[in-house]
Amino acid sequence: MIDALRKITSPSVANAIETFAVRPRHEGFMSSRVRALFPELGPLVGYAVTAIIRAEPQPQQGHRASTFAWWDYVQSIPAPRVVVVHDLDEPRGQGAQWGEVQANIHKALGCRGVVTDGSVRDLDEVRALGFQFVAEHVSVSHAWVHMVDFGLPVKVGGLWVKPGDLIHADQHGVVTIPPDLAEKIPDAVRKVEADERKIIDVCQKPGFTADALKALYQQIRPGTY
Repeated sequence: MIDALRKITSPSVANAIETFAVRPRHEGFMSSRVRALFPELGPLVGYAVTAIIRAEPQPQQGHRASTFAWWDYVQSIPAPRVVVVHDLDEPRGQGAQWGEVQANIHKALGCRGVVTDGSVRDLDEVRALGFQFVAEHVSVSHAWVHMVDFGLPVKVGGLWVKPGDLIHADQHGVVTIPPDLAEKIPDAVRKVEADERKIIDVCQKPGFTADALKALYQQIRPGTY
């Protein structure tokens, strides 16, 4: 299932979900500010491992989550995993939690990438590793960034993500897939794209007329136009 979803773009996933009418069309995806930085790696698909960070100077005692406990928690979520991180700072992205070292650690822990409204860095090294960065900011420094908590719902790019949610992300953005629809998405995509292909074929056909396009719309998308 995961491999099949990795062959589909996030807009196509969003279109497929719409056909099941399980949520409003303006819900279930993140702000356009959060996008994959390495589109050549293909879509990032996996189950959410959630955390909260901040970059306050010299974090006070009790304000830092246990790194070892975090690693244990990561492995409690089914693989493949996608780390989803909310940055508490205002403005966000003052320190990059994610770089070459964290990417290597989390790839070893079964994670395929990170989605964050915070910062990332070491782009060339992480791209070469094949670990996907889906981020809102890029920063030169890690500053005092540290993890505050993990394993709880987080709001990233305007979307609430719970631990274990199925994430799909690429250069277009990030969408969550309802678990009971995951197996059905590829077939739904094929049906949507079949209708889209009919529209494109009419538009590219020599001798195109608006009347021909109108007739097709009435056939495949009946309604009032």
